[in-house]
Amino acid sequence: MYSGFAGGELVPLIRRRRAESASGGRGRSCRCGGTPCAFPLLCKGGGGYACGAGAATRAGTSRKGVMNLHEAPPNPAGYPVLAIDAKAEPTLKNPEAEAFYTEALRHLVELGVPFLLAGTYAVSAYTGISRATKDLDVFCKAGDYPRILSHFKDRGHAIEVEDERWIGKVYKGPHFFDVIFASSNGTMPVGDEWFENARQIEVFGTPVRIVGPTELVWSKCFIQLRHRYDGADVAHTILKAHEAIDWRRLLAYMEVYWEVLLMHLLNFRWIYPTERDKVPRWLMDELLERMRHQLELPPPQMKVCRGRMFSRIDYEIDVKEWGFADVGGEGEWRND
Repeated sequence: MYSGFAGGELVPLIRRRRAESASGGRGRSCRCGGTPCAFPLLCKGGGGYACGAGAATRAGTSRKGVMNLHEAPPNPAGYPVLAIDAKAEPTLKNPEAEAFYTEALRHLVELGVPFLLAGTYAVSAYTGISRATKDLDVFCKAGDYPRILSHFKDRGHAIEVEDERWIGKVYKGPHFFDVIFASSNGTMPVGDEWFENARQIEVFGTPVRIVGPTELVWSKCFIQLRHRYDGADVAHTILKAHEAIDWRRLLAYMEVYWEVLLMHLLNFRWIYPTERDKVPRWLMDELLERMRHQLELPPPQMKVCRGRMFSRIDYEIDVKEWGFADVGGEGEWRND
């Protein structure tokens, strides 16, 4: 398995699987590139997810990395698994909830629908910070969230579609977990890349995948409300897992929101002056170059308040009384 972090870097320690010994040490030819594949029946060829080679190649992994993914077992959905030892784990605000979460994770694994844990469990795994949590954040693709809710409804649990744009809930008495497939502001749909780059840890005795460090940063960049701000989680993840972050993929996620990424990176530089080199120089140069060109442009004619992407409540007055457009809405013109 993967031993976890050493100096902020993920250090792979290959988990040897029975497939190798079962084939006498030789996997059959794999259509995804001729490399002996431990899972030839699952391999889809042409970069299919099952054997892992395609995902590794797309992510820029070396040939050695491709072999690592071949030797790691695919999960039921066919994505390769990279297992790590979590640096820490959260505590439950309500210890009685552990039995419910243990059962829920087993049901999710048995269902076979790809899912990820995010939130506090991922933050603890990557940073070593242990803090109390009240629930589980289960991430999935939009097409799978009805399957998950239906699965638990059929087993007698109460369910709720809190907001069909991004979240549902599963309850058992006072305990619950969230089923999340996007962000509340619509910027963050969960897709295949989230699963291709996930890590695996053990939670309540069950091996489960957590969001990768790149997606963890992306998932928290817009959580900036009066009563909740996840900027510290972003800074801590960069500090402790910077070598595992795919900075180019993070920039691609935040292409339209590059100023938000720049804000977080400037925060990080200010918080940790001695750790500024943890963020690649090319990324800072790229973002500052964009800013330099933007400063030469005239102000936009449409008055827009993108603060609503951080908090609908905190920036409500801007839209209702001050003439600014909501996200995707119409506002007043500057009339210069």
